[in-house]
Formats: sequence, C-alpha cells, structure tokens
Amino acid sequence: MILNLSDLSDEPLHAQVSRQIRAKILTGDLDGGAALPSIRGMAKEQRVSVITVQRAYDDLEREGLVQSRRGKGFWVAPISNGRKSTMAEERFADKLEKLVAFAAAEGLSRADMRRILDTLLKKGWTDE
Repeated sequence: MILNLSDLSDEPLHAQVSRQIRAKILTGDLDGGAALPSIRGMAKEQRVSVITVQRAYDDLEREGLVQSRRGKGFWVAPISNGRKSTMAEERFADKLEKLVAFAAAEGLSRADMRRILDTLLKKGWTDE
C-alpha cells in the first residue's frame, strides 16, 4: 500500500496513516473486505514504528472503517456508498466549522468566505 508520509508535517505520523487509509476507503480505492497489510508489514513498508501503525488502525477501527480479528489481521469494513458519503460529509463539515470560526475571528465576512470557497472550487475540482 502506497502512502505518502512526512516527518516534516505538523500532523503526527499515525494520523497521516489513518487519514490516508481513510481516504482510500471513502473514495472506494479500498473495498469492503479488502485485507490491510499486517501491522508489522505496514510499519516496515512505511518505515515507521509498529506503535504508529497500531494507533492508526485502532483509530480506523473506532470509526467503523476497519475490522480486526485477533491473530488474523485487519480488513476494510463493508460500508455502503451512502454511508461513505455521509462519513465524508460529516468529517468535512467538522473541519469546515473550525475553519469558518477561524476566518470569522480573522474578520472575514460570510461573503468573503463564500467568494474564497467558490474560487478554490473553480481551481479544477469537479464533482464528476
């Protein structure tokens, strides 16, 4: 599994691992029932500690995105496309709420925020 991890990021390594695996699950790159690499295998492949991968897998399991069986490993949980979309929307709304509060504290109006968001969305992202 190819992940792009950086020691230079402000985001902890375990959070980078869980975020990138979450993205692969929610976008359908990893289907329900797909086996994830073993904790040791992923740690070796990504050159991180076993504890880093364990924390990431635990986070994903708490979110209901992966399932585990002691001694057997981790698998992507079977999640409907509708539920995946809902999970992504909830995470986006949570992040956006914090960002909107930050922007308001910086003195930006709602119109400013909408204009900036519209500009960003026009930079090549489509819903196709």
